[in-house]
Amino acid sequence: MRGRAALAAVLLGLTACTTGPSLENRGQVTAPPGDSRHLTIGSAGFTESDLLAQMYAQLLDRAGYRTSVLTVANRELYEPALESGQIDVVPEYAATFADWLNAKEHGAHAPPAGSPDLATTMKALRALATPRGLTVLSPGRAVDQNAFAVSADYARAHRLRTLSDLGASGLKVRLAAGDECVQRPYCAPGLKKVYGIDVTGVDPKGVGTTQAKRAVQDGRDQMVLTTTTDATLGQFGLVLLADDKHLQNGDYVVPVVNRSRAGGPGVARALGRLDDVLTTADLARLNEQVDSWRRLPADVARAYLTDKGLLK
Repeated sequence: MRGRAALAAVLLGLTACTTGPSLENRGQVTAPPGDSRHLTIGSAGFTESDLLAQMYAQLLDRAGYRTSVLTVANRELYEPALESGQIDVVPEYAATFADWLNAKEHGAHAPPAGSPDLATTMKALRALATPRGLTVLSPGRAVDQNAFAVSADYARAHRLRTLSDLGASGLKVRLAAGDECVQRPYCAPGLKKVYGIDVTGVDPKGVGTTQAKRAVQDGRDQMVLTTTTDATLGQFGLVLLADDKHLQNGDYVVPVVNRSRAGGPGVARALGRLDDVLTTADLARLNEQVDSWRRLPADVARAYLTDKGLLK
């Protein structure tokens, strides 16, 4: 694993990180973007983040950079490291990261900065990131956001393709999800308000867990909260219902870089080659190869980039 030897040093160094450029260094935010030739790519430690970090590293290697991949699983740790330049590039999710930075800047009860609309989300995210010395690059096509799945048999029996269909059906729905779903505006309350779905209760089995999916597969629950890149739905006979009224925020995959070290056009150009290629369906298939086929993220990333003509 590249970068493992540096992990302890980075984690120790994070204790001294500030929450953004200090007052005497604020001018660096608007200084010309840097182009360090040795870049550290951060991963949040779950399958999809590992895959994206490997793709970023391999694309940057091809562009003439020297890279290492470092896993720092907690955003509370890796985001300050990104600000300080101990990590140079991180794959992020637009709406989630906007909300996280907004809460960091304005407090936990600040109104959400993310939106179902990508342009609105990106504007808010960049406004929050820039004063911290971060540059948010262009988002691609891939989206990993909350999604709701039912059994394929249930969908066929009731002619369901969208969440609107479910609301119009009048069916009573017990939802397998995290216990926070009871209060989250994008979960049970949103399903009721936006779609008119009769959510009779939340079965607290977690988001997309095996237990939650089995509860829907077995008919104990009717719907499960998961994500759009869940690679195992088919194994449980489940299908996603389309979020046709856009209840969920636009969590598009987006690279975030430290401006002073990786904010130049070379990094943006190298990573931008992925924008028009990687789709949500691609991410789900790649996740499956790692989670179900037990392939290494680096190998899966390399095979995908080669197949798409992005690596020789």
